[in-house]
Amino acid sequence: MSSLKVREGEADFNVTGADKPCKTWYKVYGTLPHPHNPPLVVLHGGPGSTHEYLDILSELTRLFDVPVIVYDQLGNGRSTHLPEKKGDVDFWTVQLFVDELHNLLNHLNIHDNYNVLGQSWGGMLASEFATRQPKGLGKLVIADSPASAPLWVKAVNELRKELPREVQDVLDKHEAADTTTDPEYIAAINEFHKQHLCRLDPMPQSLLDGLAWQEKDPTVHSTMIGPNEFYITGSLRTWSVVDRLHNIQATTLLINGRYDEAQDMVVEPFFQRIPKVRWVQFADSAHVPQLEETERFMQVVWAFLRG
Repeated sequence: MSSLKVREGEADFNVTGADKPCKTWYKVYGTLPHPHNPPLVVLHGGPGSTHEYLDILSELTRLFDVPVIVYDQLGNGRSTHLPEKKGDVDFWTVQLFVDELHNLLNHLNIHDNYNVLGQSWGGMLASEFATRQPKGLGKLVIADSPASAPLWVKAVNELRKELPREVQDVLDKHEAADTTTDPEYIAAINEFHKQHLCRLDPMPQSLLDGLAWQEKDPTVHSTMIGPNEFYITGSLRTWSVVDRLHNIQATTLLINGRYDEAQDMVVEPFFQRIPKVRWVQFADSAHVPQLEETERFMQVVWAFLRG
């Protein structure tokens, strides 16, 4: 395909508890509806990041003619922002984002036949969505995601112990003092990210752009996560889907990287409990193999979708 068909739009989203009209911004790569290939709906991470670092999945459209849909979740990026809801754990719930996904599928008129790929928090959301056995879901890809937040915290804190002692001391000091916005603390977090978020140097601009939104508008991330991935103080700190994974009927592909924040221990419950599942690990990747090993990633996902 020499050139990609791309269109952007907004889906009206009626949100209970929001005091203003809300919209979900989305982008469609390829032809929709497609005569043969169901669309792949892509759920970004965070919560509080945005779609940019997943635009690379348009390679599936370019190479294999798979329609790909990316979107910014409510409160993030080009979708409606609600800073007045910062700290409102009763508003920023997993169910809110499940409802938003259903709303987008209905808006695009694809709820009868589609696949879903969720990355990081997006995979957590995708697994929640799939446990409800939604109409039209064909295949599910859970990439770089934990089956429970407590497992995630355990795994990343094991990785943290491998950091140089002086970096660990900086993290400990600022967490104890509740000064996690201090530049020294941010620099220490970045040392962790170089090993376990993305091992490319420099980090791709698309990843930096997606992460930047967590600082531009920290409403969602600070409410649901807190300061960072191994210091979770937000509403997701006790989240787990483990006991409901047997309800997932969709054939599922699990992905993680060898150096991933999403270590094997956090992926294992998906593998053990989802009835129809396979697992592929990327040997040279951390948390974003779609950027770190792009060619193989596209081949693996395409082989799964067409199989």
